[in-house]
Amino acid sequence: MAPKLTAILIVAFSFLFQQTLAEVICEELPTDLCAFAIASSGKRCVLENTVNGGGESEFTCETSPVVVESLPGYIETDQCVAACGADRNFVGISSDAFLSPSFTSSLCADECFQNCPNIVDLYVDLAAAEGVNLPDLCRMQKENPHRSMLAVLSSNGAAGLDASSPASAPVTSQPGY
Repeated sequence: MAPKLTAILIVAFSFLFQQTLAEVICEELPTDLCAFAIASSGKRCVLENTVNGGGESEFTCETSPVVVESLPGYIETDQCVAACGADRNFVGISSDAFLSPSFTSSLCADECFQNCPNIVDLYVDLAAAEGVNLPDLCRMQKENPHRSMLAVLSSNGAAGLDASSPASAPVTSQPGY
């Protein structure tokens, strides 16, 4: 194996192990790393706005009840947050983000959709809770952005989308996403 390729593989594997070897506890994360992190327990971390003992508002990182099947102990990279048009400073995460054409465009872009499985998984679940299949929404967004917004705004949330797709099965929306 070429020395250059070996060095690249070593760096890549060390990054992966660094992401998974340290225990991630949401309440111990700094607030600027909280959003889009997954605790070692497999539960999503969520930024919350709380009032401290002095009556002042402050951000804290909390463990949500939402369990992620993959990527336990994972903290999303700044590159993926930026590529997906996400913001670590949002308190909670909502499907309202789909109403922003620029967010949906960023989320559906290959830089995000193909390279950032944690963020995509989160928004697949949020879209499904609204009766929308995210891959179909992304396909529609690329073909006709205005039609994709109509699908999100429609009364049933799934206008023109493939309701038979497994990813479009209803998911219970839980606070703290």
